[in-house]
Amino acid sequence: MQTSTLKTGLIGLSLAIAAFLAWLGWHAMTPATPVPQTVFTLLSGEKVRTADLQGKVAIVNFWATDCSTCMQEMPKMVDTYSKLKGKGLEFVAVAMAYDPPMYVVNFAQTRKLPFRVALDADGANAKAFGQVQLTPTTFVIDKRGNIIKRYVGEPDWASFQALLEKSLAEAA
Repeated sequence: MQTSTLKTGLIGLSLAIAAFLAWLGWHAMTPATPVPQTVFTLLSGEKVRTADLQGKVAIVNFWATDCSTCMQEMPKMVDTYSKLKGKGLEFVAVAMAYDPPMYVVNFAQTRKLPFRVALDADGANAKAFGQVQLTPTTFVIDKRGNIIKRYVGEPDWASFQALLEKSLAEAA
């Protein structure tokens, strides 16, 4: 009786460990999601395609001028970009379709945003990135053109910067 109970317990434990390792392996091996093909229209009128970001680590940040968390995180985004742009970091801040363009222009100018700022006038960018509705939503894209992390809300800054540093150090 004891041997049977022990065998059953060991089998159960083995199955649990195998399931955990399979889950862990799946999460470690899950292929990154390719960045959607879309075109950003910058405040200057210039067009930037997601394909133009290939070979670079990029941040695509969906935000709005009426989003208090966006306003809170924006100085930290500026600091992050300023610190890492020399290592090849690209950044596109995408204002949501409902954000009045004059508010976006005013915010970008008065805060001297050092990165590209786009207006998603028709919502096509938000739709392409998976129907983004909540702001801020930030995507980190690796040099191979894959989304490697999505943040909804303000990121944990230490892990965010560590991910960017690691991605910038990797070969394309």
